[in-house]
Amino acid sequence: MGTIYLVRHGQASFGSDDYDQLSLLGEEQSRHLGQWLSDCGRTLQAVVTRNQKRHLQTASTCSAACMAPPRESWRQDSGFNEFDHQEVMDRFRPDLSEKRALDEYLSQSGNPRRAYQQLFSQAVSRWTSGEHGADYRESFLGFRKRVNEALRPLAESPKGAPETWVFTSGGAISAVIQELLAIPDHRIFELNWVLVNTGVTKLLYQPGRISLSFFNTQAHLERLQRPELITYR
Repeated sequence: MGTIYLVRHGQASFGSDDYDQLSLLGEEQSRHLGQWLSDCGRTLQAVVTRNQKRHLQTASTCSAACMAPPRESWRQDSGFNEFDHQEVMDRFRPDLSEKRALDEYLSQSGNPRRAYQQLFSQAVSRWTSGEHGADYRESFLGFRKRVNEALRPLAESPKGAPETWVFTSGGAISAVIQELLAIPDHRIFELNWVLVNTGVTKLLYQPGRISLSFFNTQAHLERLQRPELITYR
């Protein structure tokens, strides 16, 4: 039986000019994941990342704290890319497509992060409803198909192949779990909202079958007894 681990990236730089960049806390979360693996006597046997910086940075920081294959052997697979958050938001609220307009809208709230989350949740609901698929470069069904097609070859590795660690995002992980557990479209992002930065999900596979072993473990952060390390964006 083979094993695939899906790792959500560390905390990104919300509110900055470049979201696709780990925050200092995101770097720390990633480092703690690597230290936890090292303490458990584990290694990153095979690494797959997406094309975005926050995934490469998470994998690099984690691997620096534990045994890992040389970076030249890592594989990048755009099939695990996250959906286009900006487009999903723009189609829902085109009046807030400019950063200045969005910043001004959020500043009117006492809690900009919560206000953005509410806005983003509504935008995602529109996207996943399937009623406006033609409005997007990639529909929700297209996104689900892309991610699961990227996973399939990993689950066809021969017996005895190295464990594969995929560093990706919450939407991609949710799409995989949705496929495995037959979760309805309108419920899928209930999973996404609870995915912790650097949380680990484990899949087991054998010919013709992929199974969920565990979901969103955060033991590497919980053991430190520092609540501020547990983040969701």
